[in-house]
Amino acid sequence: HLGSSYDNKKAIILSEALDDATEKFLDNKKSPSRKVNELDNRGSHFYLTHYWAEALALQNEDEELKKIFSAIEEQLSNNEKPIIEELNSVQGVVMDIGGYYDPSDQLTSQAMRPSKKFNEILASL
Repeated sequence: HLGSSYDNKKAIILSEALDDATEKFLDNKKSPSRKVNELDNRGSHFYLTHYWAEALALQNEDEELKKIFSAIEEQLSNNEKPIIEELNSVQGVVMDIGGYYDPSDQLTSQAMRPSKKFNEILASL
């Protein structure tokens, strides 16, 4: 919507790449499982991020986006196994998020973002 309404080429590229990433995500069956020690929401988010960065790195319509996301995609590819291990290692453990109705933002962030390496890669954007 933003891309076409405001003639924003980058927004169009981002949305098309997200469509491609979603297709790959579904084709590769990276949706979260309800079983412990299988991919959960955190791992699914990693794969959607990875596939989106890959799609942006492969596109040839915007050189700036290609350059930025080629570096991100390379880091995600090179660190896939340790990131998934970090994300899976916290499964099945009770986590204190500071309450049910009014959880702590900091504790919730720690619970949902347990991979230091993944966080570093995202922060580099």
